[in-house]
Order: sequence, then C-alpha cells, then structure tokens
Amino acid sequence: MSLAFPPRLIVFDLDGTLIDSRVDLCNSVNATLAHLGKPTLPEAVISGYIGDGASMLVRRAIGDPEGDSTDEQYVTKALTFFLDYYRIHKLDYTYVYPGVLEALETIRTAHPETLMAVLTNKPVHPSRDICAHFGLSRFFFQNYGGNSFHTKKPDPHGLEALIREASVLAGRNISPAETIMVGDTDIDVLTARSCGAHSIGCTFGLNPHSLADAPPDHLAHSPTDWPSLIAAHPPQNF
Repeated sequence: MSLAFPPRLIVFDLDGTLIDSRVDLCNSVNATLAHLGKPTLPEAVISGYIGDGASMLVRRAIGDPEGDSTDEQYVTKALTFFLDYYRIHKLDYTYVYPGVLEALETIRTAHPETLMAVLTNKPVHPSRDICAHFGLSRFFFQNYGGNSFHTKKPDPHGLEALIREASVLAGRNISPAETIMVGDTDIDVLTARSCGAHSIGCTFGLNPHSLADAPPDHLAHSPTDWPSLIAAHPPQNF
C-alpha cells in the first residue's frame, strides 16, 4: 500500500507519543489502589496497562481486566477516584517529549495544507487540558479522547470521523491512503490498518514492545524523525 505524498492528515496518539505521562498515571493508579486498601504496583507493571483507556487501566490494576469477578459498583468507585485524582495531578511530572514541538512546527511549515489531530484513548478533557497547557493545541484542528465515541481505538471509528472532518476543512475528500496514524503501540497501528491508513510507530513511547505484534509502516526513534518519515518516499518495511 503506497502513501499519497504529502499526507493530508496526520493523527497523533497522546500518551507515549506526544507526552510522557507515565509517572502521573502510575501515581494516580497507586493512589487509587491505596484508597481501596490494595497493594500498590511497580511503575513498570502499571506502564504495561496503559493504552486502552482509563477504565481498562483501572480494571487491570485491580486485577479484573475481563470484568468477570469484580462488581461494576466497585469498578465505578475505583475509576471515579482515579479520574478525580488524575485530574488534579495530571501535570505533576508529565512532560512533552523532546523534539515534539519542533517536529510539529517543521511539519506545519513544510506541509501547510496537511491537517493534524489527536486521537487518544485517554478521556477527552484531560487530553485537551494537557495539550493546551503545553502549547500543543495550536497544531491540531481536533482532539478526541477515549470517551468521545462509543468505541475506542483500535476500532477505527474515531480515525474515520477525523478523516471526514478533515475532508470538510480541506474542501475535498481525504482518503485513508492520505492519512497517517502516529502512536507508540500496536493499538495505533491496528487502528490505522482497520481503515486503510498508514502508520508510524514510536519506539520511544510507553509500550513500544507491542509494535512487534503489529509492525507499522515506519518506525520513529525520536519525534525528530517524523518530518523525514512523511517526506515523499515509499513506506519502509519492518
């Protein structure tokens, strides 16, 4: 599958792609576990739970990812505490990866007609707040979270919605072949594949090992790789 160059739409994941939020997410999970009277978990363990949204993060942390042994009232209690805690502490240690702002500026300058957006499984309000705080929002025409639609990534619904919105803004139809999804996990790659878009996998993210399960069209070892990867040449094979 060849990519039409330059791409007309680039969609970025947030956690592990634009920002390193590992410490704040892990601290929020452990604060939740402590509140529930459960043992806290190592950061390395919690990091492996990130990527499928807040509800699944909490479910995994309390040991019930399939939802078959814990009543929903308990899960709701845990999730509510987690979200309340994270809302207050989401910027304690989170930072933008070095090179992200420069890479986004380079892309916008080199390809002014290319639209950019965020599609994350993080709840939409903290996603937008974080992007606004770090000056990222100015690059994106839209920022959708895990609760923006009835499904989350890797379901392609959110990406398809962004393609439709971008087409309206561009005044012409933007195809999946003109779209790139950028993220640090197999979830992002599978989201792209599901609607025929292209993918860039970020090896510097929170769960880059998962990219081995769904190899992307390109690998970025730093955000500074993004501009060259979307330049006019065929996708690499990995």
